[in-house]
Amino acid sequence: MVKEQLAAQLEERIIQGQLRPGERVVESTWAREFGVAQASVREAINLLVVNGFLVKSAGRSARVPQYSQEDLTQIYQVRGALEGLAARLAAEARADLALLESASARMEAGIAQGDVKGLLKADLEFHLALGDASGNPILAAMLGRLLRPFFTFVLVRMIESSADAARWKPDLPRHSEMVRMMRESDPVLAGHYVQHAVSRFVASAHAVWWPDPKPKRKKRKTANA
Repeated sequence: MVKEQLAAQLEERIIQGQLRPGERVVESTWAREFGVAQASVREAINLLVVNGFLVKSAGRSARVPQYSQEDLTQIYQVRGALEGLAARLAAEARADLALLESASARMEAGIAQGDVKGLLKADLEFHLALGDASGNPILAAMLGRLLRPFFTFVLVRMIESSADAARWKPDLPRHSEMVRMMRESDPVLAGHYVQHAVSRFVASAHAVWWPDPKPKRKKRKTANA
């Protein structure tokens, strides 16, 4: 359908950095660019909002997700609380964790293949599956609204900074341990572990997106001739 095709084209512009974080996506502009009706672009934008590639406030144009370092820290604080609760509920209910294990395996494959897009898609699916495993649809919906645009921003930043998928490798064992704790441990302990693990991911995120500047080399002093 037209809206899916337009959404795919806009998504590619976002991923490749042609639409920058924070940039507005104006319906009339893209209708002229693609030579289609403005209503078709509006439908495509709404689809991208649902999938997290755009964010939109009431009465405003859609825009590409953008976050500051402070936003990043606060998001991980909220994620830790929500995902810790999801883990406790999943452990209490002895939920089926097969989707989390599958996503973790695909993360490992993405790292091995250097596939940043595949890695982040699997990572997002892992955390969305954790929300679903909680059995609480309100909690799952809250995580979805938080994570989808956030992971879009992650993908854009990793691509524009040429970050290697291997940078995610140290966090991979924590995902496996999250699953093990939910399956084998006391629900309260599982919840605490997942909350702690998610809070640790923020350090990796800062290292990827806002690396410390390289120290300047000191100039050698040369003797006067």
